[in-house]
Amino acid sequence: MPKSGDRRARWRHAAQALTATGAAGAFVLTPLPQAFAAPSAGAVVAEVYGGGGNSGATLTRDFIELGNAGATAVDLSGYSVQYLPGSPSATSRWSITRITGSIAPGGRYLIAEAQGAGGTTALPAPDASGSIAMSGTSGTVALVAGTDELSCKTVADCAADERIVDLVGFGTAAVREGSPVAGASNTASVARGASLADTDDNAADLTAGVPTPVNAKGETPGTGGGGEEPGEPGEPGTVRVHDIQGTTRRSPLTGATVTNVPGVVIGVRDSGSRGFWIQDPQADADPRTSEAVFVYTGSAVPAVKTGDSVLVSGKVAEYAPTSTTQSITQISGPKTSVLSSGNPLPAPVVLGPAGLPDAYTPEAGGGSIEDLPLQPAVYALDFLESAEGMRVQVGDARVVGATTEYDEVYVTARPEQNPSVRGGTVYLGYDGQNSGRLKIESLGPAIPEANVGDTLAGATTGPLDYDSYGGYTLMATEMGAHVPGGLEREVTRRQLGKELAIATYNVENLDALDPQEKFDRLAEGVAVNLAAPDVVALEEIQDDNGATDDGTVTSERTLTRFTDAIAAAGGPRYSWRYVAPRDKADGGEPGGNIRQVFLYNEERVAFTDRPGGDADTATEVVATRKGAELSVSPGRIDPASDAWENSRKPLVGEFKFRGERVFVIANHFASKGGDAPMHGRYQEPSRSSEAQRHLQAQEVRDFVAELLAADPKAKVIVLGDINDFQFSRTTEIMTGDGSLLTPLVNTLPEEERYTYVFEGNSQTLDQTLVSPSVVAYDYDIVHLNAEFADQASDHDPQVVRIDVKKGRK
Repeated sequence: MPKSGDRRARWRHAAQALTATGAAGAFVLTPLPQAFAAPSAGAVVAEVYGGGGNSGATLTRDFIELGNAGATAVDLSGYSVQYLPGSPSATSRWSITRITGSIAPGGRYLIAEAQGAGGTTALPAPDASGSIAMSGTSGTVALVAGTDELSCKTVADCAADERIVDLVGFGTAAVREGSPVAGASNTASVARGASLADTDDNAADLTAGVPTPVNAKGETPGTGGGGEEPGEPGEPGTVRVHDIQGTTRRSPLTGATVTNVPGVVIGVRDSGSRGFWIQDPQADADPRTSEAVFVYTGSAVPAVKTGDSVLVSGKVAEYAPTSTTQSITQISGPKTSVLSSGNPLPAPVVLGPAGLPDAYTPEAGGGSIEDLPLQPAVYALDFLESAEGMRVQVGDARVVGATTEYDEVYVTARPEQNPSVRGGTVYLGYDGQNSGRLKIESLGPAIPEANVGDTLAGATTGPLDYDSYGGYTLMATEMGAHVPGGLEREVTRRQLGKELAIATYNVENLDALDPQEKFDRLAEGVAVNLAAPDVVALEEIQDDNGATDDGTVTSERTLTRFTDAIAAAGGPRYSWRYVAPRDKADGGEPGGNIRQVFLYNEERVAFTDRPGGDADTATEVVATRKGAELSVSPGRIDPASDAWENSRKPLVGEFKFRGERVFVIANHFASKGGDAPMHGRYQEPSRSSEAQRHLQAQEVRDFVAELLAADPKAKVIVLGDINDFQFSRTTEIMTGDGSLLTPLVNTLPEEERYTYVFEGNSQTLDQTLVSPSVVAYDYDIVHLNAEFADQASDHDPQVVRIDVKKGRK
């Protein structure tokens, strides 16, 4: 499962919301109503006109006008207006314009939409601008309390969507309140009366007539603002891109309208969060100021192409993908004039050791770095920010993060930086970030299916973007040639007869409903790559119907399928032990009832069963004349402790091998979800998730201490998905600062210390730790998943082989 926040939604999709400060003056702001099904006494759609610029029209642009019939101002921040064709098909989608600010009591709010080729009269200066091309005769307009795209296409479905504040259907609109209002045309809008009455019947509330657009200042065409529509073809304005970008991460012109900003289009994104990047070939002398900016067109496909010389007018905005990420400077609500096409593109900024500093980011004591002056010669993130939006290039880039399901691949622009033994980049400490990592996505060329250690030979070039999943991203318009590095999946050696082999493997939400291919690939990993260990501690075994939430907690069908597949792959016939969790009490995928499981080979090792273990019963350490033993086996460590709230409880088992008792503790600590990103606005990033892992580590430490107090020579193996690094405080707590347990990952060379790859960092999340009496061991992390585009799991397993007869005197 993802370890730094679940990737359930892609960054900056079509539901992007631009944030700005609303000018509320002295008004009291009141929330908008929640559903259009209730007649509104506040904000309503007051007028809709889709004939702007059409044949016979006087006005050059479509518009939507909002009104406030209430006695207090209405805050529009974070809201949108959306349009659906009158007869939507299966592929029809709502078009979106985001809005900010507020509507005064009794006031109006004007939203300019698409411009046509006809007409002679400009709208008054709009309060917001979009690019929705509405029909002049039929359609639906919704005022929405949010910015996510609506999905409803029927009256009933839209009535059930509580985000819709008000809705107007005109012409033959399938979606409307009551009956649609008739009479809309190229020369007629549909509008409410002066009272803005709303009875939830469009035909009764609105009538067709001459369009009468009014903005928040009360201006109408001819009374003010009509000549202020930006972006008419002509000479460049006085503002340049570097003026917009400024010398910090936030534009000094945020919220300002800019006119005729010149640039050459260097890349176009025509899906998802649509828009294009422009770069000014006439750079200033300040290395801190980027010469490029993203032009956000919302739902409208950009009407430009790479190489166009353009003038862009619109509003400067800062968009932050999440509350903890850096923001992106952009021009929103644009109007663009194309002056010429086929122009040469600016030379790219080459990313490499000569440009990217060793230091990753400035520190701000946990605060925001967004207003700090950029120091591109000192910090890598400052260097990349100083090139935000610009055409950049990496050459002969080594892949350090395999191609993902989202068509992303990570490379390093600094190949000498902490290389792993197999071609990746090893993450070795909070104070040692790998500054050369860079994500690559595509604006056209195919992303190859690449593994760690492969190379993108030659130049990979495109605009430099930023997102919440991975940070700075090269949006490739040109892709280097994929050269495979020949990476192979590792196979460990088989244990000797005198060695007890114990492995841990996170099998990524395995349940009985998964396809046979997943079982077979994971089984081959156990039988062949891990060489059939005597004991396998599994993480992320789900109940027998996976995410189906019906109270099922058993895993018998899941484990039968898995052990059958292992046997078919040439492995032993494993037995299993586990403690079923209480329904919905252990976190993980909802309905999955995740848990740890022991598989063991009865021909090699014996499991000591002591009955009484269940979801709520804690196993205790019992001191006997022959040493420590467990009160119940298998059992759980203090399942009532707050440390395990909504999280997996450790599974403890007592095994016998060659007459020696061995205690195995299988763990799956709380995930890293909720931590701030390494590349985010707050530095040093907060790691809020580690608080629970610290409590969990203390519980495990205390239990191991009890075992060793009862028998100082006890052989204890603590292993599993710890969800934290070998250098973390979590590990320090669990080891007793070195006195109780030894983390075996630290016995490996630094270039081999990883079990997982995240955002191009090869890092350790899975660990094996041993008590002091375990002195004769051979430890191996078996790399067969994390570095590959084609994975059976996102984790690499590991195995330790122990000579149990050594170490006890």
